[in-house]
Amino acid sequence: MDAQDCLDTLRQIKDVSFATVDGEGHPQIRIIDVMLVEKGRLYFCTSRGKDFHAQLLRDPHVAIVGMTRDFKMVRLAGEARLVEEAPRAMIDRIFDENPSMNDVYPGDSRYVLDPFVIKTGCVELFDLGVSPIFRQTFSLGGAPVHVQGFRITDACIGCGTCARKCPQQCIAAGSPFVIDQAHCLHCGLCFESCPVKAIVRRA
Repeated sequence: MDAQDCLDTLRQIKDVSFATVDGEGHPQIRIIDVMLVEKGRLYFCTSRGKDFHAQLLRDPHVAIVGMTRDFKMVRLAGEARLVEEAPRAMIDRIFDENPSMNDVYPGDSRYVLDPFVIKTGCVELFDLGVSPIFRQTFSLGGAPVHVQGFRITDACIGCGTCARKCPQQCIAAGSPFVIDQAHCLHCGLCFESCPVKAIVRRA
């Protein structure tokens, strides 16, 4: 699994939740179709009259999330930019790949849409359909990966409270104990339970 596989999964889901921030700093969310994915890039479009379009131009930072029927969730946080090179040709290609769009925007009305591309960001696979759960984070386009979750410091006294409390049983004994980040829920139960506060956030 890599970043491209995650983008391909978003394309297969197609209808994903798309979050932006409005001019007053309030979060806004809507369902947007992932129209095309190729070469580590994700494409979508929206019409110039929509608030969504204005929000993207004001602040390109976006967050996307989608989930498959077998509970694989993919999250992408990145920057959405206008496709500046041959935008009409990209709209034509999007309509070729997604023919149902012709029912919504027939004929030349399609050109009220602008194509956008996300080519940098951080993408995460979070698989809730396996036990223990599995998660992995990837860089898209060389963007930094945002570290999340918890780690156990050298202040650990080896009491094992964290391992006993962990709902995914992903903490191994050691000096200090070690959290298997690939199976961690990031729930924070170990963090709350440690009697000597030896567990800290990774971020």
